[in-house]
Amino acid sequence: MKATLTAALAGIACAAVALATAQLAAAAVAPGSAPVLAIGAAVVDATPEPLKDFAIRTLGENDKLVLLAGIGLVLLLASALTGVLARRRIAVGYAVLALLGGAGAAAALTRPAAGASWAVPSLIGAACGALTLALLMRKAAEAPVPGRAVDRRGVLIALAGAGLAGAAGWRLSGTSDVESAREAVRLPAPASTGPAGIGLDVPGITPYLTPNADFYRVDTALVLPRVVPEDYRLRIGGRVANELEFTYPDLLDRDLVEREFTLSCVSNEVGGVLAGNARWLGVPLAELLAEAEPEPGADQVVSRSADGWTAGTPTAVCTDGRDALVAVGMNGEPLPLKHGFPVRMVVPGLYGYVSATKWLVEIELSSFADFDAYWVRRGWAAEAPIKTFSRIDTPKPLKTIAAGTTAVAGVAWAQHRGIELVQVRVDEGEWNEAELAPVIGDDTWRQWQWAWEAEPGRHKLEVRAADTEDLQTEERQPPFPDGATGWHSVVVTAE
Repeated sequence: MKATLTAALAGIACAAVALATAQLAAAAVAPGSAPVLAIGAAVVDATPEPLKDFAIRTLGENDKLVLLAGIGLVLLLASALTGVLARRRIAVGYAVLALLGGAGAAAALTRPAAGASWAVPSLIGAACGALTLALLMRKAAEAPVPGRAVDRRGVLIALAGAGLAGAAGWRLSGTSDVESAREAVRLPAPASTGPAGIGLDVPGITPYLTPNADFYRVDTALVLPRVVPEDYRLRIGGRVANELEFTYPDLLDRDLVEREFTLSCVSNEVGGVLAGNARWLGVPLAELLAEAEPEPGADQVVSRSADGWTAGTPTAVCTDGRDALVAVGMNGEPLPLKHGFPVRMVVPGLYGYVSATKWLVEIELSSFADFDAYWVRRGWAAEAPIKTFSRIDTPKPLKTIAAGTTAVAGVAWAQHRGIELVQVRVDEGEWNEAELAPVIGDDTWRQWQWAWEAEPGRHKLEVRAADTEDLQTEERQPPFPDGATGWHSVVVTAE
């Protein structure tokens, strides 16, 4: 039993050395080329849409952490079993390490931004793991002893070395250099500033402007792209008369505009929180497209992230007068890393998966007939205008409140159409019109409140909104393939 446990630890040590040295090598190539991250990204790509949508709704920003933890657990168990088997037949260990190296290399090469060098970290890791296995498991000196003898001290040394190499790899692959570069950025004052909204003062209501730290994050990046301003280039090409390229200072030197508008994720369920309102600073996208001069028929603006992710936005939407921006600032500061520093795209009125590319490095004029972006290839709608949405923020579901006058409040949005009416009803009774906060435009969400005289008992509250065109539909529809619909409701008890 003791020998089996030692062999299992030896297997874990070999895998740890392989992964740690691969991570260290990935720091010199590209952080995303590390085998665990590359395999994780491939798993994300291959995950069925219903499961992926469930993970986003249930886990939010923690979905990536859970995925990596799951991969780590599988590797831990597999490496322990491999160690036990390799004690009797060491070729099993070599085969598993070769399989791990090959799988990591293959997964890395499938990433959109990959070059041939992305295979190197996984191969180096597999070779180092195999060497460690050979050193830890030597032939037993006595014939009666089954299998190979395991160097217990060597196992401890290997685990310690793997820890040090892994920590060094993560540190070198980290974002401290980008964070330092971001802190050094001084954004210029905007040449044009839009009006600022004023929110309602109701306890429990969503703030009118979402703080950067609280703004929702949904993307496919298991590791944040590291793009420093001094190396940044934005290329505009494809079906255009003039190909353009801009550095980060080039963008900051232009006449920047500052506007407030709301972004929303298509995975947002009825009553969900995958939406946020911010004050964005950037270059009008329409100006850049006008300089590039799109060719006739180029009806899609394909935006690419530094990690190769793509979104497709109708060219007409980017040039119809709305405040579509190549953004450099968010709520008065440079874009946070997780929200696309140094540059991202934001287009009000469309769900983020077709309009809000982070870490933006390329804009290509194309057509919907010729190219399907990342999520479109996975069955989501090619054009995705945001649907009218309303939410009750307070009182919270299943909360016990005091009978009497109670504030029912929340937010509603219908970007680029605007919210004209919000109504609330109790226990499926008559609809009551809510008070709306002042609005600065059609592209921001709108806070609302209604004074409810709550009687003792259990009650169901429902909300619906109307934009300038239609009343929000009661029909419940899941997010896939073009956004959820339905009225939000909460159940509370008054005493």
